[in-house]
Amino acid sequence: MTHNQQHHYEPLITTAQLNHTAVYATDRYLSAEFIAAILGVEVASPIGPFLPVDLGNGVTLDFYEKRDEPIQSQHYAFLVPDEQFDAMIARLEAVGVTYYADPNHTQPREINRLFGGRGAYFDDPDRHNMEIMTRPYARP
Repeated sequence: MTHNQQHHYEPLITTAQLNHTAVYATDRYLSAEFIAAILGVEVASPIGPFLPVDLGNGVTLDFYEKRDEPIQSQHYAFLVPDEQFDAMIARLEAVGVTYYADPNHTQPREINRLFGGRGAYFDDPDRHNMEIMTRPYARP
């Protein structure tokens, strides 16, 4: 092996994993910067028509502009560190975005305590229903 050769080891993939998903947006920069700012992560460089936001578990949200038809609201849930939750709520308040304890947005400025953690829902600029939670849902 020469000095310039490097070993690049791919992680062993033993089951299907979500790698990336497209998130439709009226303005990909506005939407990507919004969620990145709330979550405390970075927006990556554009890749073609996509503006990626890399999350800590290898999943990327690829923001894609769709202007020819209305954007259908989707739900995206983020498992976040408990010690960062309060800062995320504070960032929502700082930009004037209301958060809710429930997915139907009937309990404004409240959080939930599902599964022993804390959680909240809020809309992004295109009304995608975003969720932050500190504990994953208990599955039967």
